[in-house]
Amino acid sequence: MSDSVLAAIIAGTATLSASLLQLRSALLREAARGQSASRRKNRVQTILLLIVVGAAAVAGFALSQWLTSGERLAQRTLQQELQARVAEISRTASQLELTRAGARAEIENAVLRQIGADGVVVAATVAACRPALVINAPGTASPPAASAEAGRACTEAEASPVTLCATIPGSAKVTEVQLFSRLADSDAPWSANRFVPGQESGQARFAEKYSQSTPEGATQQVCQVFTHWSAEHARSVRMLVRYSL
Repeated sequence: MSDSVLAAIIAGTATLSASLLQLRSALLREAARGQSASRRKNRVQTILLLIVVGAAAVAGFALSQWLTSGERLAQRTLQQELQARVAEISRTASQLELTRAGARAEIENAVLRQIGADGVVVAATVAACRPALVINAPGTASPPAASAEAGRACTEAEASPVTLCATIPGSAKVTEVQLFSRLADSDAPWSANRFVPGQESGQARFAEKYSQSTPEGATQQVCQVFTHWSAEHARSVRMLVRYSL
């Protein structure tokens, strides 16, 4: 039960009790005076008193409602204001989250585009090729043993290819692949040691074409095979992949 209804009941009860006490006092005074009145007159007076009592009860209830109506109105207004503020805060939070997500995606795309323009670099060092071992046949002057022929060089078929792979965004399109190779102990600039795909230089060769993997998730790989068969020197290799979004 709300406070307003409880207050109205209390006020009405108090008014009704006061009216009943007044009615009882009036009846006692009439009996003490010894005045006799007709039954009809007493009935009329009783009805009038009951009407007065009922009116007093209604007036008390109305008065209590009027006194508490202002409080109820203030509570309702405050509740509406709080609901409006909560809704506004929720809208602001949603808009802020959308703005933040959009700004983050825009920044990430800008960074990826810049990386694509500069190029993704992959580098490695390839050791010198080891010639195949020669096994001495039984019955020769020297005992059976495994040894490499002195001064024997590797062939391209004996070399172990090395694969260089660069990771780029899954939605990117490759615009350029640059290939470089130089001796491992060389300080020459990379620009002076650029290789043409498929062309042999210094007992080393890059494959004619690069391979591109199927995008998985948000990335894909661009790979290039390099073969080095020099038995005297190790080589450093470098691949630069540029892309666009």
